[in-house]
Parts: sequence; C-alpha cells; structure tokens
Amino acid sequence: MGVDMRHGGNREAAAARLNCRPSQLLDASASLAPWSLRSLRIPRDAIRDYPDRAQASLCQAIACLHGLDPDAVLPGNGAAELFTWAARDAAAVGDSALLAPGFSDYRRALQCWGASWIGTPSLLSWNNAGPMAHPRLEAPVAWICNPQNPTGQLWSRASLQPLLERYALVICDEAFLPLVPNGEQQSLIPLVAGHSNLVVIRSLTKLYGIAGLRLGYAVGQPQRLQRWAEWRDPWPVNGIALAVGERLLSSPRRYQSWCARVQRWTATEGAWMQRQLAALPGITPMPSAVNYLLIRANRSLVPLREALEQRHRILLRDCRSFEGLGETWLRIGLQSRRNNRRIVWAMREELKRTPLA
Repeated sequence: MGVDMRHGGNREAAAARLNCRPSQLLDASASLAPWSLRSLRIPRDAIRDYPDRAQASLCQAIACLHGLDPDAVLPGNGAAELFTWAARDAAAVGDSALLAPGFSDYRRALQCWGASWIGTPSLLSWNNAGPMAHPRLEAPVAWICNPQNPTGQLWSRASLQPLLERYALVICDEAFLPLVPNGEQQSLIPLVAGHSNLVVIRSLTKLYGIAGLRLGYAVGQPQRLQRWAEWRDPWPVNGIALAVGERLLSSPRRYQSWCARVQRWTATEGAWMQRQLAALPGITPMPSAVNYLLIRANRSLVPLREALEQRHRILLRDCRSFEGLGETWLRIGLQSRRNNRRIVWAMREELKRTPLA
C-alpha cells in the first residue's frame, strides 16, 4: 500500500517514500499537542547515570497529581509498553473484548502472549461527541479506550463504572483524556483504589507533544503493578524521559495550567475544523471530543490522502489499520490554526481536481 498501516506519525518513512526531508512534512497523521518544549534543561546526570529503577521521583509526582499513593503508579516506556503487560494479565484471565473500530496496538499486545480477543462492532454514525454510554462487550476482559480512538467519542464514567462489577479485568486507556475539555470528570482513576480488577493507562506523549521520549504511566493496585515491574527490562524508562517527566509534573499547578491550555486549543480548533471540513464537497466530519477528527466519504479517500502527501506534503492518518474502517475514512490530527488552514486549503484544491460528490 505504500504506507505504514499500523500507526501514524512516521515522518521518516514518509519522507523517504516522498523523496523529501522530514521537516518538509506537515504531519497530521499523529495526534499531538502542537507546541514543542524548548526550554527544558536536561541535567547531565540524566544522561551519564543509570536511571532510577524505582522511578521514585516521577511516581511521586504523578501520584500527587491524582491524589494517589506512589505504589499505585508505574511509569512506562510510553503507553505501548504498559499495554504489553496489561495484555499478559488479560491472557491469564481469558478472552478480551475490543470495541471496533479501535486502536490496533491492543491486538499487538495480546498477540505477544497468544491471547484471544472478540471484536465488538460499534455503530459508525453518531450525533454528538459525548459523554455517551459505552457499548456492551462480551468477554471476561474489557479493553476501554476513553475517548475512543479513532472515533473521538467520549464515554461517560456512569456507563463505565458498572463494567467493574461485570468483568474480571478492565483495562482503560485514557491516553487522550487530559486533552478533552472536562474530560477528567469521566476518568476511572478515582475508582482504582476500590477495584483490584481495574488498571488505567495514560500517556504524556499526546499532552506534551513528546512522542520521541516515550513516556506513559499505569495506575492500578500495587500488587498488580509490582508484578508488571518484575516482568519488564531493568531500565524501561530512560534517564532523559524520567528527568523531563519529573520537570513537567512536579508542580500540579503548572500541570493543570498546561492541561487547560491544551483543552482550550482542542475545543477551539476542533469546532473550527469541523465547520471547515463540513463545507467541503463529499466530506463528512464526525463529532469528536478530542484533538483528532474522523472523516468519511461515499468513495475511497486513498487518492485524496496520496495527493495531499505528494503535492502538498501533508500526512493524514490512513484508517485501514482500524478494524471496521476502510478506505472511505481518514483521521486528521488537529494542528495550529495556520496549519489547519493549510490542510483545509489543500483538501479543497484536491477536491476540485477530483471531486468526491
């Protein structure tokens, strides 16, 4: 197909394919906050010394943000590493239920342990971004993504809480929730202390635009997280990532201020982009609570995506890696207003060349 179907954000591979420099590409295939962190100073010790295997300072900072005991926190090499250990627990319990369309990395993690899963198709039409009731799943293990990736649907805590009584294990991916206005009201983190069958996984990648550092964390009961810690490599989180995480999260006040800034951007640019995309002929943008928009058409969007790459150096997310979606869907990660205008203009120009409607 000429595209990495597994994940967005691979500018190096795209640049090699398009015979250009990575810096020439506008990457809207990944969904990150648009501001880079330029002012952080990395201590020399973070590079010279072995990282703290207990990750004590970062655990303490994360625990303080959420009102938790540090033993209930486990930092990871991005959320992806933590999905791998969640999947090992899931494999020991039984079949996993995955909502489709959904993030393909859950399947990757389950395959590591020979675990089986049951895909539950969801309706591909919705009228609002939520919070809404999560669809029913059928398996001992429930994998929840809140907000749902790639649809952008926000699930209500009221609809998720009963799952904790119904399933032997609930794995909740809240990687994008801090970017959602009022999203914390739907978080399951406050329920972890009272439910040994719940683990919540978060990422700092999206919130801070630090995908290259690979930094996430799990919140769960200490016995589970200690078991995960015993399974993993000795130094799963490198010293630079630990140092950056400690700097970013050491002040709950600064963290809340940053989240508020990102959430204002999500709300403002999301509403603007919805209006602009809805005005394009043949394009239907779906309601989204978060910083990406799923768009659909009545015919293949592959030619449009390829034209945007080749003539405009713009990358959008091919959705064929999401079970239940196909070539009539694309996902767009929100950018700055200037770059969002660039995306809309390029799409309009290409739709003049090759109309969808």
